[in-house]
Amino acid sequence: MKKLILIDGNAIFHRAYHSLPPFKTSKGETTNAIYGFVRMLIELYMNEQPDYLGIAWDRKAPTFRKKMFDDYKATRSAPPEDLYPQLPRLKEIVEAFRIPQLEKDGFEADDLLGTAAHKAEQEEGVDITILTGDQDAFQLVSPKTTVMTPIKGVTQVKRYKAAEVEEKFGVRPDQIIDYKAISGDTSDNIPGVPGIGPKGASELLQKYGDLDNIYDHLEELKPGHKSKLEDNRESAYMSQKLATIDCDAPLEFKLEDYSVHDIDYPAVEKLFDELEFNSLTRKLDQLKDTIRPEAQQALF
Repeated sequence: MKKLILIDGNAIFHRAYHSLPPFKTSKGETTNAIYGFVRMLIELYMNEQPDYLGIAWDRKAPTFRKKMFDDYKATRSAPPEDLYPQLPRLKEIVEAFRIPQLEKDGFEADDLLGTAAHKAEQEEGVDITILTGDQDAFQLVSPKTTVMTPIKGVTQVKRYKAAEVEEKFGVRPDQIIDYKAISGDTSDNIPGVPGIGPKGASELLQKYGDLDNIYDHLEELKPGHKSKLEDNRESAYMSQKLATIDCDAPLEFKLEDYSVHDIDYPAVEKLFDELEFNSLTRKLDQLKDTIRPEAQQALF
């Protein structure tokens, strides 16, 4: 089986920043988020040996979720001042790796990842892995799609198929959207149904299957759940829409465009030299020695 890995750029960028102490070049340029992200990228090449790679980024333009609910993600604190100035340099490195970078006004990285994964699932002989720190992506888990999340720093990861999702949340991947519709999501400020938390949401979905069927059986519910669901029907269905990854975003997708076999090593080495990434330069040399033979032929 061929392997496609899709990376949630913003999620891993933030993770890299917070997993490393701030450090700078001799010229004063902060580089910890760049370093952590690129180290993860090289480890991914070496350990996973993907056939195809893509990275999706959020854009600043308001998304359809923000237009639907102005308080969407409103509780998030402002990013550290030295975080986003690192992003242009990181994108330069990604470009030198010749990895497609997906961005679209009005859509989050999740939507682009979901769309790319959905289209890739139509291909024969391809397994898809989504690398993200965002729990929304668990709804994308399928027989062909695995979600991989960092559990320590950016290099140790946990893989989620359907069984792992169910173990963690008490619901199947296809129930994650309705799980969030009821329990909400504090990280994205999705309100859900106030007063019914994750445990209550999973119990309801285990018994009734989905949000519509829960509302069809309100009279059977214990009084506390019944009244909360009745009073917050509009919030539940709005939260359902907010939590749903759009797998039909306007994204052109050709699997062959995601090939990893043409890294521009001289350009990467030049950027590593400017950023004083001596240890990553050594890692890059290891990567040249371990990359697949067919890739070597394509490169040299």
